[in-house]
Amino acid sequence: MDDVLTEDTRGEGRAGAVELTGRLLCADPDEAAAVRRHLPEHVALTRAEPGCLRFAVEPTEDPLIWTVSELFVDRAAFEEHQLRVRSSPWFEATSEIARDYVVETLSGGHG
Repeated sequence: MDDVLTEDTRGEGRAGAVELTGRLLCADPDEAAAVRRHLPEHVALTRAEPGCLRFAVEPTEDPLIWTVSELFVDRAAFEEHQLRVRSSPWFEATSEIARDYVVETLSGGHG
């Protein structure tokens, strides 16, 4: 199966931006299949959100683990994303998958 290209970077972090990093930890191949099945639409919808600066969900060498990296312009944009996700097919299909995430508000830019 072809790898799903999911990285999109449209800006660097800046003061007030909210960054989420971490992993999706699938318990079995069925959960991993649900991620692969629903990920393309989830990526497209998230990247279309006005406050999304970066959104990437990428497979690792372990077929049950995916890395996640998100960057939103501010807390309000991040919260709007969370609200949209909770009513999406992605959430319905993957809500039981373990997540190991860190969410932080950035204090300044770089670059």
